[in-house]
Amino acid sequence: MKKLGLIAGGGDLPVEIAEHCERAGRPVFVIRLKGFAGPDLADYAGAEVGIAELGKCFKALKEARCEAVCLAGNVSRPDFGALVPDLRGMAVLPRAIAAARRGDDALLRLLVGEFEKEGFAVEGAHEVMDDLGLPAGPLGRHVPSEADHGDAERALEVARAIGRLDVGQAAVVAHGLVLAVEAQEGTDAMLARVADLPAHLKGKPGAGAGVLAKAPKPIQETRVDLPTIGLATVQAVARAGLAGIVGEAGRLLVLDREAVIAAADELGVFILGVEPQAP
Repeated sequence: MKKLGLIAGGGDLPVEIAEHCERAGRPVFVIRLKGFAGPDLADYAGAEVGIAELGKCFKALKEARCEAVCLAGNVSRPDFGALVPDLRGMAVLPRAIAAARRGDDALLRLLVGEFEKEGFAVEGAHEVMDDLGLPAGPLGRHVPSEADHGDAERALEVARAIGRLDVGQAAVVAHGLVLAVEAQEGTDAMLARVADLPAHLKGKPGAGAGVLAKAPKPIQETRVDLPTIGLATVQAVARAGLAGIVGEAGRLLVLDREAVIAAADELGVFILGVEPQAP
């Protein structure tokens, strides 16, 4: 197995990947991004690196003899004017700022390219852990109604449409009406907005209507930033009065799968995987 350099942002995904590598006997070295990586990663061999310290990052990975890297976790768009880059980061910064103006995907593609220039193979989280992806069909015991199927189809259509514009990855539709789309605020904040809408537009906890769809952007570099759901997502969907979640099979990551299924079953939320749309 190639030794993996895990470039870790916030959230549960980097922790799940690190724990998976530990169980599988794959050597892992964790680059903890300052201000983002959580304390659960502190005990792993690694280094703490600022997001503009590319030279320090590459040096640490090479000294640790990493051959592959995986970029995982939440990293909010920085204030480029407040960054403190090292020399390697300074060389990339003008191109990073220009890429960021074109959208998040362009910025991520630039970063992936920099790691590849340094000789690292870039692996997606779903490639490191092949059981992370949402399977086709229902996940759990709840299944969508005929009306839910219509909302799911419409929500995926909207999510893909905003993805083509590099706006976000998620949308909520109930009774055929678009209730929300995701931008920079993220899925949790979007669902909190939906929860504040009148119940007649969607549903209520225990009697939900409407669907959250998450889909990768059609232009997306799928080795980074695939859409993700976890326990908090299921709970937020239930609080928002929605009936379920839909995503593309193999292209939506499911964190802490057993807990997600248990919560969905308990809260009456369906989770549905559909075949990805042809390019």
